[in-house]
Amino acid sequence: MRTWRDGDGTLTVGTDSGTGSEGQAVPLRIAASYRARTKGLLGRDGVEGAMMLTPCGSVHTFRMRFPIDVAYLDRKFTVLAVTTMKPGRLGLPRLRARHVVEAEAGAMERWGVRPGVRLELKAAPPPRRTPPRRPGGCGGPAPSRVQP
Repeated sequence: MRTWRDGDGTLTVGTDSGTGSEGQAVPLRIAASYRARTKGLLGRDGVEGAMMLTPCGSVHTFRMRFPIDVAYLDRKFTVLAVTTMKPGRLGLPRLRARHVVEAEAGAMERWGVRPGVRLELKAAPPPRRTPPRRPGGCGGPAPSRVQP
């Protein structure tokens, strides 16, 4: 089982390995920490693409400003159920759900997300950390200071 981290990624919808057709790529925001999952889409006026909450089995739309589509996914990213929720609602928990993908209302239908479809989610690689540069300009050893 994979461990997810907060960050960005890509959600690919409609991949069909049998025909080799490539699906639609959608920008994805991943919320894996407790803090990121708790905040979710609260306080936003909309969302570009989608947001994945993981691990997650149910959601609510209290204090939300817009209706959302919610797709419940199992461990293998197969869609178990898709529902549209208005603000101020409490969603029923799905027993086999391990991940939830949220998007603006109507987006899931446009993307072709429906029960039984398998989604592909890819996290963007973490930003590469570069070691701090030393004083001296070239990144070489720091110049020594000689005291008279």
